[in-house]
Amino acid sequence: MTLYADLPVRRAFQIAGDLLLIAWIWGWIVLARTVHAATLELRAPGYQMDASATDLADRLRDAGETVGGIPLVGDDVQAPFDGAGGAAEGLASAGRSQVAAVESLAFWLALAVALIPILLVLIIYLPARIRFAVRATAGRRFLDSGADLDLFALRALARLPVRTLARIDEDPAGAWRRQEAETVNRLAELELRSVGLRVPRRLTSASD
Repeated sequence: MTLYADLPVRRAFQIAGDLLLIAWIWGWIVLARTVHAATLELRAPGYQMDASATDLADRLRDAGETVGGIPLVGDDVQAPFDGAGGAAEGLASAGRSQVAAVESLAFWLALAVALIPILLVLIIYLPARIRFAVRATAGRRFLDSGADLDLFALRALARLPVRTLARIDEDPAGAWRRQEAETVNRLAELELRSVGLRVPRRLTSASD
């Protein structure tokens, strides 16, 4: 897989772009972690409510059991304590629900903070990088196999604007048909440059 161009300037831009992409992703991940940690601080009241209400419920039930042992009136006296204990347990449950809600909010908020800007940049940046890698890899495969430059010259004839072809030769198609080495090399070089590759010296020397 060819990830970077042979041409120094284009390769430098690609490397810089990839590094900026990594920095962008890392920056938003760090920010998302910060947001997550800050949001989780909101759990404190819920934890405190849960702990206080649970302790109160335990104390009320203990008190109810103590007074429940009083002869004759024990059951009647214990009932309010049990009821208050149940109410306190309800408060504890509400505190636990608040903690769970804050944790869920922290997760989804952090995910949104990181994912949205990262995906937006990836949607813009990655397709161009993938297209380059596919085209450059395919082009290099032909070059590495020692394929003739005619294929790339022909693609240049079919793809490049007429004014660009005219700067190479007054009759580029005729020169290509006559296999004029200089014209073929220049056409192939233009086509390869479009995918960030260079014409290997072994091929240019072989066609001279």
